[in-house]
Amino acid sequence: MADKIRSARDLEVYKIAFNAAMEIFQLTKNFPSEERYSLTDQIRRASRSVCSNLGEAWRKRRYRAVFTNKLTDAQQEASETQTWLDFCLACEYINQQTFERLDREYEKILGMLNTMEIKADKFCFPNKR
Repeated sequence: MADKIRSARDLEVYKIAFNAAMEIFQLTKNFPSEERYSLTDQIRRASRSVCSNLGEAWRKRRYRAVFTNKLTDAQQEASETQTWLDFCLACEYINQQTFERLDREYEKILGMLNTMEIKADKFCFPNKR
């Protein structure tokens, strides 16, 4: 039997997104200093925002519309992270193998978030009227 989900941190998608964001943080430590206030900050912010939006969504499960809105925000941040990864590759800050691996991770994250949105009623509290 699966463990009970007590917080967003228990969600598999949160764990995957957190690990991907931490990998991006480590990778960006080696980016040129002139990227500090542009690419480095942007990709770190977007990758971390996936988790923060999941956390907000989890706390808003009482309101299905807000829950799904925060999941959509998490999807947008995951997509933005993929765009920044495109720039990292084009600028040769990461190699093709790293790009492909992280891009696959974000595709997986996007798929999981989409499934959560489709099955929102499984996560949200029932309406009491």
